[in-house]
Amino acid sequence: MKNIRNFSIIAHIDHGKSTLADRLIEICGGLSKREMTSQVLDSMILEKERGITIKAQSVSLSYKTKNNNLYKLNFIDTPGHVDFSYEVSRSLSACEGALLLVDATQGIEAQTLSNCNTAFKMGLKVLPVINKIDLLTADIEKTKKEIKEIIGIKSQKILKCSAKTGLGVKKIIENLIKIIPPPKGNINTFLQALIIDSWFDNYLGVVGLICIKNGQIYKGMKIVIMNTKKKYFVDKIGIFTPKKIELDNLKCGEVGWIVLGIKNINDVPVGATITSYTKPATSILDGFKKSIPKVFAGLFPAISNEYQTFSNALKKLSLNDSSLFFEPENSDILGFGFRCGFLGLLHMEIIQQRLLQEYNIDIIMTTPTVKYQIKTINKKILYVDNPSKFPLFHLIKEIKEPILKCKILSPIKYIGKIIKLCILKNGVQVDIIYHDNNVILIYEIPMIEVIINFFDQLKSITKGYASLDYNFIKFKKSDLVCMNVLINKKCVDALTTIIYKKKIYSYGRILVEKLKKLIPRQQFDIIIQAVIGKKIISSTTIKQLRKNVIAKCYGGDISRKKKLIQKQKEGKKRMKNFGNVLLPSSIFLAILQITK
Repeated sequence: MKNIRNFSIIAHIDHGKSTLADRLIEICGGLSKREMTSQVLDSMILEKERGITIKAQSVSLSYKTKNNNLYKLNFIDTPGHVDFSYEVSRSLSACEGALLLVDATQGIEAQTLSNCNTAFKMGLKVLPVINKIDLLTADIEKTKKEIKEIIGIKSQKILKCSAKTGLGVKKIIENLIKIIPPPKGNINTFLQALIIDSWFDNYLGVVGLICIKNGQIYKGMKIVIMNTKKKYFVDKIGIFTPKKIELDNLKCGEVGWIVLGIKNINDVPVGATITSYTKPATSILDGFKKSIPKVFAGLFPAISNEYQTFSNALKKLSLNDSSLFFEPENSDILGFGFRCGFLGLLHMEIIQQRLLQEYNIDIIMTTPTVKYQIKTINKKILYVDNPSKFPLFHLIKEIKEPILKCKILSPIKYIGKIIKLCILKNGVQVDIIYHDNNVILIYEIPMIEVIINFFDQLKSITKGYASLDYNFIKFKKSDLVCMNVLINKKCVDALTTIIYKKKIYSYGRILVEKLKKLIPRQQFDIIIQAVIGKKIISSTTIKQLRKNVIAKCYGGDISRKKKLIQKQKEGKKRMKNFGNVLLPSSIFLAILQITK
């Protein structure tokens, strides 16, 4: 066990983590040169397309040092985007150390700082590495200074490499073996294995990624998942090299995969403890918090008869993504669909793209929203994530919205623009920390303001140099109201939105004008109204199309023409009362563009 090293790589998006993983696999001989492809561990099509890591993966590698000692290196890959930070804490819980990878052209970013602090809190040894030193724009000394000042690691220990060319990677492996300690467990005691991740395989059922903290697990063994009290036999067990290799057992300190013949992913809860049925452990391992959805939206199939296909697709996606929440929802306008919960906007976008790429389902998505805390006049506390499910206006005593603590790391020259943006987004300044040419701004900002366009606007005003990290801290009382849209006196539930009182008139006016442009004209007037309770905030009318019913009357009695015109009037009156206004799906996309 003293020759095992379990480690992760902490890095921001595009800092070269997946490329460094490729070099480690290549040097340790995990795959032959013919089998090597770029971003080996990024298995999803979307991961390769976007150049990001979404799911945690693991690989077990063998490395022989200059002294001919053979070491087993278990590398657990981690995502770099803030939406998937829960995956990072999962991966780190299986490690004793981590490589802190920083791009020499970009420097420290907010998410790197956050994940590094998580590693320190978990008691991990952190080894800093500066990547992309082969680029002409690399500023190694500046990056060293940032690591020393912002992270607080002494510059003497900092390693340098180019993951692309392989320069300095062997030195990283040698230092990793020296600095990161071996696992602390005991092979001769009761089995305790932590479930780090789980996914669905079409042939094997649910596959779990586990880290053996104490004891050992073998094929055919009867085990218990301590958190659910359910018992199973171990069908198959093994490691990734990154090829899937089947073994007879996994010992203390090792990381590998396990198959228990389970078909439901919820029966293999991430963070749970596996122990032996015959000699069970007395205590459960410290797991990690279950991921909680933060962003909610209604998803409806663009073609209504695809509902069943859409339902099956979401069920299949949730097998590999336990953080995706969904429940059936019915809309008067959009028909049957699902109310879905996501970790953030990137997570939402990825689900939308996977539905299109993997299942060929085009969807209509309503405006994203968050979970609000509502206190009614009867002193009931409600948590509502769907604006159309809000209680009636006169029954609400107060509305509280979720607040995020946002850490923005940026070059100092953009500080003025960032402060302006945060004020515009109803932010409250908590702290400003200066580090040479960089600044960390800490703000409390409403979650709804952060999830809609904040990150894009931040990148735009700082020319891409600023980075953002955030976490939920509290619910705060806010001056919010629920705005409904009426089309010919009928409430369109899918267009209901939550808005700040001070913005109701400007937003209401823009909203009805936008709808006027997008809704096609009918043979009757269409009245569009933005309302709060019974109060009309803004109103407009789409004038009717007129068919010339007297075109075929060549001369003749005027009363004939009058009769036809009267008949047309009555028909239009009936159409106005009973006619349905079909809303194009482009409406919902256009409304997302309106800044509240």
